[in-house]
Amino acid sequence: MKASDQPRTYRVKSFGCQMNVYDGERMAELLDARGIAPAAEGEEADLVVLNTCHIREKAAEKVYSDIGRITKAGRAAGKRPLIAVAGCVAQAEGEEIMARSPAVSMVVGPQAYHRLPDMLDRAVAGERATDTDMPAIAKFAALPDRRRVAPTAFLTVQEGCDKFCTYCVVPYTRGAEISRPFNDLVDEAKRLVEAGAKEVTLLGQNVSAWSGEDSRGRVQGLDGLIRELARIPEVQRIRYTTSHPADMDEGLVAAHGEVEKLMPFLHLPVQSGSDRVLRAMNRSHTADSYLRLLERFREARPDIALSGDFIVGFPGETEAEFEETLALVDSVGYAQAFSFKYSPRPGTPAATMEGQVAPEVMDERLQRLQAALNRDQLAFNRASVGRTCQVLVERRGKHPGQWLGKSPWLQSVWFSEKGGSHCAIGDMVTVRLLEGGPNSMRGQVIGGK
Repeated sequence: MKASDQPRTYRVKSFGCQMNVYDGERMAELLDARGIAPAAEGEEADLVVLNTCHIREKAAEKVYSDIGRITKAGRAAGKRPLIAVAGCVAQAEGEEIMARSPAVSMVVGPQAYHRLPDMLDRAVAGERATDTDMPAIAKFAALPDRRRVAPTAFLTVQEGCDKFCTYCVVPYTRGAEISRPFNDLVDEAKRLVEAGAKEVTLLGQNVSAWSGEDSRGRVQGLDGLIRELARIPEVQRIRYTTSHPADMDEGLVAAHGEVEKLMPFLHLPVQSGSDRVLRAMNRSHTADSYLRLLERFREARPDIALSGDFIVGFPGETEAEFEETLALVDSVGYAQAFSFKYSPRPGTPAATMEGQVAPEVMDERLQRLQAALNRDQLAFNRASVGRTCQVLVERRGKHPGQWLGKSPWLQSVWFSEKGGSHCAIGDMVTVRLLEGGPNSMRGQVIGGK
């Protein structure tokens, strides 16, 4: 496109965590409000926003590769698309991106994307712009109302992190922990359900650190916010992610046993089963304190499904220490989990630690860890066979009359319509779980649907 042309279409590509998914949705809404339409499937967009993640290895190199592909595809389609780089790579390496990639018109950090429309005006006029300021939560007041959302919607309640784990860039790219105001969150949740949401997932880099004052001036933790959201009649399900063991208080534990709308699922990263490695990571918990915390949640909600995060090959990790991680996995029995090889991030203390583990050793350990986690996920799914539960319908399946949704335990469930009845996206359907596979469940509709 010519620099003087206003873009007609856009595409937002989000990578990484669920908060990036939320941010990508909000950027799309900003562009919608400007009268710019999403590009049709298979069509090259006039404006492409790369909403980046800085957690994984070679994140910046992947951004440059994407920029090259977008430029080449646009040229083949007779276009010169505007390219914006957003998210955590933008925050960490904005000036370098602008210097290295002339095709990029805009670089905007995760706390400044509400100013994307103004930056677009400058880009259309031929001016390249960078905005990586980190104002305290100001962006949320500038974002448009949610007009239409999926049955499951994200609600960012907290941003940033003060924990400074030695492997992590989040404190540098997202800033210090900031909690959004209680009343703002309640109002946004009401707007989400008015726009079609049935399930709301509360998001934060450290969501369990959220705190705020309610409408009566009382200080509330995350459990107090959850209890207030549960009072909204149209909110049928509540989830939250991601938490840190240091901020899981007794109120949140109790909420899992007392708030029916809070789903029986907990994602709580542990990262390692070795206390020495945990100290080197600057994690404030031990393997034993983590396990005892999980037991408190199980006592409050016996059917709770547990999920975690793991890093293998952290600098200095020995084979014996890795086996401590395997032992922790064996003792927990995770329903789901995410595991990664350690990736040195520039500027973090761990990147310069001695004892960097060889790639082939990390590969072998990751395979063993994933085998154990996959074993336990399959076991959890198979143990669910025979349960009857509510499934929130999220999309159509591959075959006529087939639908997919999530169980209360965040399992993907597929089922077919019962004879003579019809489902719709957003329905809450009673399903008996008949078969458990590695990644999904097969169900059968019970009752009216």
